[in-house]
Amino acid sequence: MAMTRFERLLGLLLRAAVRVFLAVFELFTLHRGSAEEPRLPPISSPLLRVPAIQLARQIRRKEVTSVEVVQAYIDRIQEVNPLINALVKDRFSAALQEAAQVDKLIEEETGGEDVLEDRLPLLGVPVTVKEAFALQGMPNSTGLLSRKTVISGVDAPSVALLKRAGAIPLGVTNCSELCMWLESHNHLYGMTRNPYNLGRIAGGSSGGEGSIIGSGASVIGVGSDIGGSIRIPCFFNGIFGHKPTSGIVNNAGQHPPPSGQQPGFLCTGPMCRYAEDLMPMLRIMAGPAAEKLSLSAEVDLRNLRFFSVPHDGGSPLLSPVDPQLILAQKMVVERLEADLGVKVKIVRIPQLKYSFQIWGAMMSSPGKDGKSPTTFAELMGGGQRVWPVWELFKCMLGLSSHTVAAIGLALVEMFQSSQPSQFILQQKESLQRELEELLGTDGLLLYPSHPQLAPKHHQPIFTPFNFSYTGIFNILGLPVTQCPLGLSVEGLPLGLQLVAGKLQDRLPLATALYLEKAFGGWRDPGDRANTAENTLNTPKSSSNAT
Repeated sequence: MAMTRFERLLGLLLRAAVRVFLAVFELFTLHRGSAEEPRLPPISSPLLRVPAIQLARQIRRKEVTSVEVVQAYIDRIQEVNPLINALVKDRFSAALQEAAQVDKLIEEETGGEDVLEDRLPLLGVPVTVKEAFALQGMPNSTGLLSRKTVISGVDAPSVALLKRAGAIPLGVTNCSELCMWLESHNHLYGMTRNPYNLGRIAGGSSGGEGSIIGSGASVIGVGSDIGGSIRIPCFFNGIFGHKPTSGIVNNAGQHPPPSGQQPGFLCTGPMCRYAEDLMPMLRIMAGPAAEKLSLSAEVDLRNLRFFSVPHDGGSPLLSPVDPQLILAQKMVVERLEADLGVKVKIVRIPQLKYSFQIWGAMMSSPGKDGKSPTTFAELMGGGQRVWPVWELFKCMLGLSSHTVAAIGLALVEMFQSSQPSQFILQQKESLQRELEELLGTDGLLLYPSHPQLAPKHHQPIFTPFNFSYTGIFNILGLPVTQCPLGLSVEGLPLGLQLVAGKLQDRLPLATALYLEKAFGGWRDPGDRANTAENTLNTPKSSSNAT
C-alpha cells in the first residue's frame, strides 16, 4: 500500500506550510529567549543516583535512613524546580514525618529484612504523582482554573497501592490542560520545561513527571497514557516508562474520567529513571491483575523474535522521522544482532500510515452502551459546554481561561464525526490482526517514539498529529516500554518504543534492562560531559542477554 501521488503531494504541501508557520513563529518569539538557556546544576548527592529498589534495600538494611533519602530529594527539587516548574504542589513536611515513621518501624521490626521486603517493597522510597491522579490532600485540577480549589480526599487505586508498598509521595506534578496535549502547560500552573534544554517542551500530558524524574529530582513516578502521555514525556526527558497491556492497572481516581470507548485505551503506568524499577512498580500498581503478566518468568532475549519498523510509512499529516532517531534505532538493531546472535527483521506495516485517523475515530466512538464520549468542550466547561469560537476570540484578547491548545482541540472536535468510516475501521482491524500475528507471545517490535526530538515550546501546535506514533498502541491495547538511548547532537534525549503482544509486558521490560546497559540509560542533564559523541558513536558494551 504505497503512497499515492496525491498523498505525496499533500505531504509536501503540508510540510512546506509547517516550515513557513514555524519560521514566522520563531521570528516573532526570537526576542523572548536568551542566546543560551541556563542549565540545571549537576546532581551532587549520591543518593539521587540509586534506583528505587536499591534505595529500599539500603533503607531496610539501615545503610541509610528514609529521612536522609527523602531530604536529599527535597533538596534537589528545591534546587531545580524554579527552573523546570515540574512539581506544582509539595507535601514535604508530611513526607519527612512519614520517613521518620519508616525509620522507626525498621528499628522496631523483629521479623527481619525479608519480611519487610515482602510486605513493603518500596518502604521509605520517595515518589511523585501526576496531578491528574487523586492523592489525598493534594490538588486534582488537571490544569483547569475552574478546578483550582478541588482537593483530593482519597487516593487513586494505583497511588494507594504504591503507598501501601511503603512509597512516600513528595507531591504532585504538572500536566497539560485536561491531559489532552503533548506540552504540559496550563493557565493554573504555567509551563513545565525540559531539564536538558529549558527552551524545549517536557512533553505531555505527564510532562511534569517526566521533567522532575529526568532532572534527578524524583526516582519513580505515576503517569497515565491515552495517546502517549507516559511515553512522550519519558522520551523527551530521557527516562524509562511503561504503558501496560490495557486493563491491567486500575485507571480509577483520575480526572478527566474516560468515556465512550476510551476506558479501553487509557493506561496507568510507571515512569522511572532506572529500568530495574519498572517491573517492581508495575507488579505493585497492577495488584492481583499482575498474575496475568507472568512477570516472574525468566526472559532470554536470545529466544525472542525482533522486528524493526523505522517509520509509519509516510503519513502526510506527520513530520518525517529525525535522521538521528533513525540512526539510533539502527544502532539498536546492530547491537541486538551482535550481542544476542538474533536477526532483526526490518518490516513495513502500511496501515500505520493511518495511525492518527484510527486513533481519532476510536477515541470519539460510542461505548458499548451506545453513549458518545463526553466532548472536550464539555470537559473544559466542567459539565457545561464551552463555545470554542468564543473562547478563541477571548484568547486573542487575553481573556480566556483556557490554553490555545485546548481551544484548538475543541475546535477540531466540532468537525469530527462520531461514526468512523468503514475504511478506517478496516485499517484498524487489519493492523490489529497483523501485529498480533507478527508478535505472538515471543515477538518484540522496535518503533520510533515520536518523529521529532523534544520540540521548542509551543511548536507542537504546528505539528499536532505527531503523537500518532504512540497513540496507535493505545487503540491496539499492546504493552509498550519507552527506552532512552542517550543524547542527540543538540544534547536532547534519543529513544524508541519496545512493543510486544498483549499480556507480554515482561518482554519489553527485559529488553529495556539490556538496552540500559548497552546504551547508558538516563543521563544527568546537569553533567556537561554528556555529549552526542558518547551516544551516537560509542555505546557501552553489554554481554547480558537474559
